[in-house]
Amino acid sequence: MPGISNKGKLMPESPIRKLVPFAEAAKKRGVKVFHLNIGQPDIKTPEVAMEAIRNYSEKVVEYSHSAGNQKYRDKLATYYQKNNIDITASDIIITAGASEAILFAIQSIMDEGDEIIIPEPFYANYNGFATNAGVKVKPIFSHISNGFALPPIAEFEKAVTEKTKAIIVCNPNNPTGYLYSKEELEVLKQIALKYDLYLIADEVYREFVYDGEKHHSVMNLEGLDQHSILIDSVSKRYSACGFRIGCLISKNKQVMATAMKFAQARLSPPSFGQVAAEAALETPASYFTEVVDEYIQRRDVVVQSINKIEGAYCPNPKGAFYVVAKLPIKDSDHFCQWLLEDFAFENQTVMCAPASGFYSTKGYGKDEIRISYVLNTGDLRQSMKILEEALKVYPGRI
Repeated sequence: MPGISNKGKLMPESPIRKLVPFAEAAKKRGVKVFHLNIGQPDIKTPEVAMEAIRNYSEKVVEYSHSAGNQKYRDKLATYYQKNNIDITASDIIITAGASEAILFAIQSIMDEGDEIIIPEPFYANYNGFATNAGVKVKPIFSHISNGFALPPIAEFEKAVTEKTKAIIVCNPNNPTGYLYSKEELEVLKQIALKYDLYLIADEVYREFVYDGEKHHSVMNLEGLDQHSILIDSVSKRYSACGFRIGCLISKNKQVMATAMKFAQARLSPPSFGQVAAEAALETPASYFTEVVDEYIQRRDVVVQSINKIEGAYCPNPKGAFYVVAKLPIKDSDHFCQWLLEDFAFENQTVMCAPASGFYSTKGYGKDEIRISYVLNTGDLRQSMKILEEALKVYPGRI
C-alpha cells in the first residue's frame, strides 16, 4: 500500500475538533452538549452582508483578482485608515480566511528548518501552519498567574538563533483572551529590530476589547514598516466564519510580491465571501457596541463561576471571547473526553478544549482548559454548573 508523507504524520490534530466523535456519541445517547470548545459565535451575522449575498445578480461567478477584488480592497483600506492604520489597497492581499494569510506569510519569509518564536499558549493551528511550511516553533512560556502577559524580553533573546526569522502574536489572544499593551508591543518591536526579525500580528479579534482598554496594532509601531505583517479576518468580527475571508497586510513590498505568487498559485479567494465581506464594512457601529456588551456579560459569567469553584482559577481577560482556566485535574485531555463519555448532569454535559493542545511544549496545559464564551448567558450559567458538578465526581481530580 502507498505510504503517507512524513509531513502528514507530523501534522498535529486539532485539540478543538478532535473530541467531536465523543460529542456526537453523547448526543446519540440523548445527552445535550453545550459547545464551549470552538470559537463559533452565536451572534447574528450583520444583515447588510446577508442581503448582499441574496441580491447577487451577476450572470457568472468569476474568479476575482488573485489579490482580491479591487473594490473590496479599496473599501477595506478605508476601514483600516479609520482605525489609524495607514495603508492602501496595494498593501492588502485577500485570503481564504486568516489561516491562508498566515500560511502565505510563513511561506514567503521562511525556509524549511527556520524558526519562529511564539508565546505559548497559542492558537493551536500555528503548530499546523509551521509543520506545513517545515518551520520549527520556538515557544516562550507565558503563565496563567499573571494572566498570560508577554514574557520578559530576556526569554525572547534566549530563544533567538541564526535560524530565527519571525515572532508571531495574536492580539487579543486566542486562547487566553490576553490583550497586549502598547508597551508590550514596543518590547516586541525592539526585539524585531535588534535581530532583524519579522513581527507577525494576528489581530482578528481587534473589535472585542473590554473594560475601557484600547487595541494597539502592530502597524502603528513606528519604524517597523519593513518588519511588520498584519493578519486579519472577517470571521469573528462579523460572526461570519463561513465566509472564509481574511487578509495579509504589509508595507514590505518584497513580502507582498512574494505572497502574491502564492496567491496566484491558488487562483483567487472566494467570490461570494468577498461580496459579503465588502458589504459587511457597512455594518453600523451600534452592532459592535451591542456585541461587546454581550461578550462582557458572558465573560463575567464564566470567570466569576470558575473562580468560585474550589481549586480552580481563571484570569479576567481584556479581549477576544476565550478564557484559559486552571482546574484541579491531572490531565485535561482525559477530563474533556470524560465529560463527553462518562458524565452528565441533568442529562447535559459540556465540550471544552484541553489547553494542552495550545502549547507547543509537551506536558504544559495538562491542568488547564480553554473555554469559548460564545453561548448566551443562560447556557453559560448552566455550563458552569455542569462543570462544577463534574469536578465534584471526576476521578482524576487532585
